[in-house]
Amino acid sequence: MEGQEETVLEHLPEGILQDVIRISNWLVEYGRNQDFMNVYYQIRSSQLDRSIKGLKDHLRKNSSSSGITYSPAVQNKRKDTPTKKAPKRPVFIPGTIRKAQNLLKQYSQHGLDGKKGGSSLGVLEGKEDVLDLETDTYIYCISAFVRLAQSEYQLLMHIIPEHHQKKTFDSLIQETLDNLILEGENIVLAAKKANLRHDFTSVLSIFPILRHLKLTKPEFDKVLQGTAASTKNKLPSLITSIETTGAKALEDFADSIKNDPDKETNMSKDGTVHELTSNAILFLQQLLEFQETAGAMLASQETSSTASSYSSEFNRRLLSTYICKVLGNLQLKLLSKSKMYEDLALGAIFLHNNYNYILKSLEKSELMQLVSVTQKHPGSLYQEHIEQQIQTYQRSWLKVTDYVNDRNMPIVQGVKLRDKERQMIKERFKGFNDGLEEICKIQKSWAIPDKRQRERIRLAQKSIVQEAYATFLHKFGTGVNFTKNPDKYIKYSVDHVGEMIERLFDTSA
Repeated sequence: MEGQEETVLEHLPEGILQDVIRISNWLVEYGRNQDFMNVYYQIRSSQLDRSIKGLKDHLRKNSSSSGITYSPAVQNKRKDTPTKKAPKRPVFIPGTIRKAQNLLKQYSQHGLDGKKGGSSLGVLEGKEDVLDLETDTYIYCISAFVRLAQSEYQLLMHIIPEHHQKKTFDSLIQETLDNLILEGENIVLAAKKANLRHDFTSVLSIFPILRHLKLTKPEFDKVLQGTAASTKNKLPSLITSIETTGAKALEDFADSIKNDPDKETNMSKDGTVHELTSNAILFLQQLLEFQETAGAMLASQETSSTASSYSSEFNRRLLSTYICKVLGNLQLKLLSKSKMYEDLALGAIFLHNNYNYILKSLEKSELMQLVSVTQKHPGSLYQEHIEQQIQTYQRSWLKVTDYVNDRNMPIVQGVKLRDKERQMIKERFKGFNDGLEEICKIQKSWAIPDKRQRERIRLAQKSIVQEAYATFLHKFGTGVNFTKNPDKYIKYSVDHVGEMIERLFDTSA
């Protein structure tokens, strides 16, 4: 707040101020009348309240006319003090919050009634714009109150006798402070109601407010020195209330993932990444913007002696533990959802896609470092899960490749085949052909969004099937007289089989 301390607000012209000071001194010394102090605080209290309300109206008017949500992160230079440095304030990016709120709203609706929330996005955008504006306006008003209260005390020191200054100042700021605290309590109440509805967008509005209140608290405490204990305790009580509400919202979100209903209507037919996964990851990524705040929220609910220190490292470990809990709940829920697929191979592709999405998201953000605080080698663990699902998927091809292994097959080199042996070879080729056609037709419509993984799985499966088929074809197809119509049974060349597998996971092929 260095820049703010350099700027002096002029409430009264110097000449008028000196007249007021002389009148005050005369009333105290000769008039022996202290009623003027009550009149003074009432007038200045009314002016302070009007200033804050005027700021709110100004911000809302400018936001509605320009379409821009103002933020404490944006500093407007004062024309009369071009050389002064802009005060350093916490950065808050409403647009980022709004995007997350919209997507999280979709998730919360999805969790409640099993329907995707995309159809109501148009309405939501207006709602979240208002939410951003209200949050931003409140943050601005808190900073403005501190600045104006500092200025009021400076003015009061010249006019009110020293032994009455603290009490008069306490009375002067009460109405405006109470209004701000009430507004904060209403934000908390709205968040609590939203949590009951599993509307987790509310927690994203609480975070920037809590962060700003905690950063502003040292100056707040300094301004309120000498005021009544009840006055001093108002901001700490609000901070505690927001922390408690935020911590519950975080826990509710983690529980909502664990309790997300398993419904066939919620499952994609192609096994792609589930909406639950993308929204959970988005929520966790949003926490990265407020790591200290989120950690403090969680720490506020700890009762151990270790928690009393509220160190940054302790808070970071708590946040890491929380993120691991969310990811653990998500993994268990994905396993449960995968069982909704009748085809085990499609369930494996579904889990592969989701695990791969989680891993890539962790790697592309600071989430991986945060998870690593309390979990060793999280990347390796997810890679193991991915490999397990690939192996499960590959086993779906055994019903095809089992037809072209030489187990229980007759020896055909230089030996005339009996009818039973010729029939066995025919059945093997026919079984392979039918199985290959069926599995390619089914799996062609499945999805693997990650291009690198898609090519990798195709290539591995192509190699396995081609090798098995080529070996069988060499032993029992080429030069073996098992039928008068070889084209009927040897329908595909080795290369053709490879081309068919290359078209897997591609609806356009």
